[in-house]
Amino acid sequence: MKKSFIAVVAALLVIAGFTGCGVSNKSIIRMQKLEENVGSPTTVEELKEAIEKYQKRVADVQIAQGQIGIWYKMLGTRYVDKKMYGEALKCFQEALKIYPDNQNLYYWVGVCAGYMAKASLDYNASGTNEVRYNYLKLAEDAYLTAIQIDDRYVRALYGVSVLYVWYLDEPEKAIPLLEKALTIEKRNIEAMFVLARAYYMTYDFDKAVAMYDKIISTTKSEKTKANAEENKKIVLDESYQN
Repeated sequence: MKKSFIAVVAALLVIAGFTGCGVSNKSIIRMQKLEENVGSPTTVEELKEAIEKYQKRVADVQIAQGQIGIWYKMLGTRYVDKKMYGEALKCFQEALKIYPDNQNLYYWVGVCAGYMAKASLDYNASGTNEVRYNYLKLAEDAYLTAIQIDDRYVRALYGVSVLYVWYLDEPEKAIPLLEKALTIEKRNIEAMFVLARAYYMTYDFDKAVAMYDKIISTTKSEKTKANAEENKKIVLDESYQN
């Protein structure tokens, strides 16, 4: 079902691409004249009629563009389901051309760019993987843009914090974002783990221990509790050595 959906939507988007690119204004006007039976209006009545017909066409185009944006988002999420993050990224970028203020699209760009960074190996063994770094910065930019649009968007707050803690080695930037996320979703265990790690990386051992204690008292999962206990012990051991 998903394969057929992707094939149909992709075909529709290809058609939309061909009809929307490389066509001159004169060609469009000629087609509109044929379809709407609008020639070269001169009288008041003819001009009014032409304006009314073309206004309806503008509305049709706006509706069509909006639908194409929705299709691109749907196709992108289907690609994400299939773990085809490169193709998904292209779809979300196209959707953003139509919906540039949609925080969800920026979030998905961040997700896909993050996965593409993981897949970007240093094939030339140069020691500086610029492709990976560029994907990470794209992910960061996308998440931050989503947060600018909606500063209570927890998934974006969490996503960019993961980048700061695990990939960009900037844990101090993650701390205020995760603290805010936990004021919105107080029982977000994943955010607690990343925040505890950020405290640990910035040598704030007391706060790290307190956060692991909070995880232990919040979670009902024995596995999660054991993981928090183990991490807490590591923090305590290092704090005693300092």
